[in-house]
Amino acid sequence: MIIDFHTHSHHSYDCMMKPEKILRLAKERGLDAIVINDHDTIAGGLECKRINKISGLEVIVGAEIKTSIGDVTGIFLKEEIQAKNYSDVIAEIKRQGGITILNHPYVAHNLSDINFEGIDLIEGYNGRVNPKKNELAVQLAKQHNKPIVAGSDAHTYNEVARCRTHYTDFTNLLLPLKTEYVQCSVIAPLKSQFVKSIKEKNFALMMSVLLAAPGRIIKGRSN
Repeated sequence: MIIDFHTHSHHSYDCMMKPEKILRLAKERGLDAIVINDHDTIAGGLECKRINKISGLEVIVGAEIKTSIGDVTGIFLKEEIQAKNYSDVIAEIKRQGGITILNHPYVAHNLSDINFEGIDLIEGYNGRVNPKKNELAVQLAKQHNKPIVAGSDAHTYNEVARCRTHYTDFTNLLLPLKTEYVQCSVIAPLKSQFVKSIKEKNFALMMSVLLAAPGRIIKGRSN
C-alpha cells in the first residue's frame, strides 16, 4: 500500500489543482491513498473525498495548519481546526481522533518550542525541501523515535505522487515500511508563488516571481 502524505488543491491560497485531476493522477501513478491537506482548511480533503469514485484509491482528509511553532498537519479530520497555538492545535486534532504530522521541520519552524509528545509522524522527506534539510528531518525523527513519512507537498500536477510512503496495509499508519523521495523541479515553487500572487492580487509578489524566472512562468504551461 502506497500513500502520498502531502497534497494541496485549489482550496489552498497557492494552488489551482482541481480534485478530479489530482485523484486521476494519484491512481495512474500508483497510489492507494492520498492525503489532501490544504493550508488551514479541510475543504479540499472533503471535496476530494466526496467526488472520489476511483476504486482502490482512498482519500484522507487533512489540513496543514500554520501554528505558533510552524506547520503541523492533522489527518482523518472531520471538522476545521480553529486553534493557532501549537498545543491547542494538537489537542483539537487528537479530539477528532486524528493523527499529527510535523511537516518539513527545518523550514519555518521553531523546533525548540515543540513538545514532541503530541507528534505522531514526522515528514522526513518533502518534495519541495532540499536533500540536506530532509536528512536533518530524518535525523530529528530518529532522535525522537518518531515514524518517518514522505509527502510531495504537491501544488502542481507534476508533483503529485512524487514522494511516497509504503505500508503493508491501511490498519496502522504509525508503522511505515519505507519511503520514496523525488525532489520537485526548481520551477514548481515559483509557479505556486505566482498562483498566490494572482489569488491574493499581490502585484509585488507577482513581479518578484517573474524577475526570478523571466518568461518561464508565462511561457510554461501550469502543470
